[in-house]
Amino acid sequence: MSDEQKPDAGQQPDEGQERLPSRREPTPPEVIETRRGAFGARGSGDTSGYGRLVRTVVTPGGTPPPYGGWFDEVAQRLDRVLGEDGTPAFDEAIEKVVVDRGEITFYVRRTHLIDVARKLRDDVGLRFEFCSGVSGVHYPGDTGRELHSVIHLLSMTHNRRIRLEVTCPDADPHMPSVVDIYPTADWHEREAYDFFGIVYDGHPGLTRIEMPDDWPGHPQRKDYPLGGIPVEYKGATIPPPDERRSYN
Repeated sequence: MSDEQKPDAGQQPDEGQERLPSRREPTPPEVIETRRGAFGARGSGDTSGYGRLVRTVVTPGGTPPPYGGWFDEVAQRLDRVLGEDGTPAFDEAIEKVVVDRGEITFYVRRTHLIDVARKLRDDVGLRFEFCSGVSGVHYPGDTGRELHSVIHLLSMTHNRRIRLEVTCPDADPHMPSVVDIYPTADWHEREAYDFFGIVYDGHPGLTRIEMPDDWPGHPQRKDYPLGGIPVEYKGATIPPPDERRSYN
């Protein structure tokens, strides 16, 4: 379909024709931090080479529609059903859509996560019935949205997989639990809470699942110390990386 044939964002499609979500301009990736070295190695004198590693961490930019293949079908259907029954419209609920490496991710504003998840599960044209996992990640340099939670959804009806990504700040690490919609998220949300400190409001029993109940902090956060932690039963400690042997 040529650009002349594509309906504008505000134009009503012809009868029987699904419209694409609003045609947002692509947004560029945003650099949030630069990491140097690894495993405690610093400088150019180490023989491992880890001290010379430089990695730029970026958050992906939004992909404008069309997205290609069945990605468009899912986005079109979600755009159609959101806004019904008092739910927020697509542009209000979805911050951006990212298509990268053959996968599609919907960045959902945390206040609208439950509405979006329920539509994805219940709508006959979507039918993402199964949550295969909830994971977390911590980006200290992503100011105001340092904690990310990723929800992996599978449609067994249509044999499709998508991801929802939700963010919250360190200062307010709360987001809604999807356990009422996807019961399999129960243990996954507990793990993300344990390791990252994300508080899933409405979870039926949000307790640690891997670490002891009285463990201080959340060990998979990027600001968690990489050593100096007492080794249980041994009375020893693991030194921080910068105090371990390094080839200089």
